[in-house]
Amino acid sequence: MDAYSLVDALKKRVKVPIHLHTHNTSGTGDMTNLMAVLAGVDIVDCALSPLGNGTAQPATEPLVASLKGHPRDTGLDLEKLSEAAKHFRQIAEKLMQEGHLDPKILNVDTNALIYQVPGGMLSNLISQLKQAKAEDKYYDVLNEIPNVRKEFGYPPLVTPTSQIVGTQAVMNVLMGERYKMVPKETRALVKGEYGKTPAPISDEIRKKILGGEEPITCRPADLLQPELEKIRSEIKEYLEQDEDVLSYALFPQVAEDFFKTRQAKKYALDSSTVSYADKTHPV
Repeated sequence: MDAYSLVDALKKRVKVPIHLHTHNTSGTGDMTNLMAVLAGVDIVDCALSPLGNGTAQPATEPLVASLKGHPRDTGLDLEKLSEAAKHFRQIAEKLMQEGHLDPKILNVDTNALIYQVPGGMLSNLISQLKQAKAEDKYYDVLNEIPNVRKEFGYPPLVTPTSQIVGTQAVMNVLMGERYKMVPKETRALVKGEYGKTPAPISDEIRKKILGGEEPITCRPADLLQPELEKIRSEIKEYLEQDEDVLSYALFPQVAEDFFKTRQAKKYALDSSTVSYADKTHPV
């Protein structure tokens, strides 16, 4: 019903297309999409049934079938969708057998409504617990998430703050002691590097995480030193385009590995040819 009200209000006030994206973790995604469609939404995101639902988007085929013959009929062919789904069903089965696709993330879990954990965050939690061989702690972590979020000042559960809250909840549960291990991202959030949270951060938690370090009270970006020329200098031997500077600024380790690989491939290609006169021939 919220989707209907929101889309209806937007369509009365704006001219641009309205695009709705939701996951089906709680099982309400199908209804959310349908009500939004009836309110006039222009685009909704779906996924073919073998990989849809759960923490993914609502399945495509049920919505197509529901709107058949309606003024908002999608015009999509259910038989062709069925053929495509058959192909992806085999892929889904293979991914499950290999352990890359956990059945938990394809199931409906109404606890998402209670814990307010979005689909992307939930699938990441399952992956973290699987790597730690602690899948039995799943509901313990779900219980811990609201506590961490409250103590962190109710940051929005969207990337990156959702992953910070989720990862800290996992660590609190796995360590057996809350905030015994604190990632640098948690410290940055509590310090104020991500800006001011909607509610105050618990003084007790801030002191436990930061110790005597003072939190940031100004605009965090005002404390940053200019780094453009420094970055250009650090990667000058690899620099080929402006995008390289941005890649290195965001992901220094990954970007440097990529630059080295790119350079090595280029060197290998150059050394595999010899030039004379106006022609280049393979060695």
